[in-house]
Amino acid sequence: MPVSTTSPTDTIAPLAYRSPKMPLPGLLALATAAFTDVMTDLLPAGSLPQMSRALHVSEARIGLLVSAFAVASALAAIPVTAALRGLPRRPVLAWVLAGFAVLDAVTAVSSSYALTFAARLLAGITGGTLWSMLAGYAARMVPARHRGRAIAIVLAGITVALGLGLPAGTALAGVAGWRASFASLSVVALLVVAWVRRTVPPFPGEAHLSRTTPRLVARRPGIRTVLAVTLVLMTGHQAMYTYIAPFATRSGFGHISLVLLVFGTATAFGITITGLLADRHLRPVLLAALALIMTAMITLGHWAGTPVLLPAVALWGVAFGGAPALLQTALTDASGPGHADLATSMQTTVYNVGIAAGSLAGGLILQRAGAGALPWATSLLSAAALATVAGARRHAFPADRTGAGQRAARTSQARARRGAVATLRFKRSVS
Repeated sequence: MPVSTTSPTDTIAPLAYRSPKMPLPGLLALATAAFTDVMTDLLPAGSLPQMSRALHVSEARIGLLVSAFAVASALAAIPVTAALRGLPRRPVLAWVLAGFAVLDAVTAVSSSYALTFAARLLAGITGGTLWSMLAGYAARMVPARHRGRAIAIVLAGITVALGLGLPAGTALAGVAGWRASFASLSVVALLVVAWVRRTVPPFPGEAHLSRTTPRLVARRPGIRTVLAVTLVLMTGHQAMYTYIAPFATRSGFGHISLVLLVFGTATAFGITITGLLADRHLRPVLLAALALIMTAMITLGHWAGTPVLLPAVALWGVAFGGAPALLQTALTDASGPGHADLATSMQTTVYNVGIAAGSLAGGLILQRAGAGALPWATSLLSAAALATVAGARRHAFPADRTGAGQRAARTSQARARRGAVATLRFKRSVS
């Protein structure tokens, strides 16, 4: 079996390079890992009344269990990923998933809110670590020409969790109790551990001499631009999505479950389209997605009370569905697969900050200007993201991804040579 290697120039040889086929079993295992993370994160939201009664606290405090997960994930992603990057990748991935299994089991049996809250904090740390690994792992499993499709397959786990997993988990909680939902999720995590060990290739950690700091990774061309687009897009999306219920009610459409179903189904189409087009047309597909989000928001702002509401929501879902995969692919291109874990840890933090900022901003807009102002705010932020992507032609979102990758490799090599020369001069000066 070929062994992958690391170097200061990110030249990591993925195991799948020798096969013309996509390593679907391994990518699907990673997608199921993403599914497990999202389910662990959001399952309390579907069981608020039951968990409130069982743990003898208000529903608002149960809602804090979701916030605790997100905050812990945002704070821990960068430092924990940096601390673990020297370890072999597959054992780390397996232990992270085992952590989900243990913490979901603890949640299932806990009768103490304090213990449940602590388990959620630890699960958030685990989730931040997992998200920092997934895109980089997928990128290393395939040739560069298939990177976008591989990442889209992995992130499809989010869509499955939102569209099928959460409704199923909520239904199970209604029939057998919320503890059964968390216990089932713990079993799923254990099964994914075995799946990962069987199908995911054993990549080594980053060699000590080739390691770099998060600050240096953030300074690489294109990284900060991709992170900025991620923050702006997520803030705008979350401001609208968090308060879609009062917006739909204001528009005279009371079937919020139907609105969410249309959006969730549309995101599945979006990520499917992304998987087919991202590798060859990442820049135009992302530009089109952002333009469609802006168009959907303007439509909702103008004609929310008309029959176009559901088509506009569907358009929003299709456009947004593939955006995270496109941004993670662009980030991996800019960082190189060897530094993708660190770069993605930054994106995990930015992603969660965007969720928090969007929820806060949406709440303020709802209070001061009403639900009708929400799509206009999202359209402005979408326009800002669109303008940023349109202007970032050289490094972050290049038309020629192959040429950009070669330029990034040459830049990395030059920096490595300068660092080696500086180290040699220092050693000579003190000897």
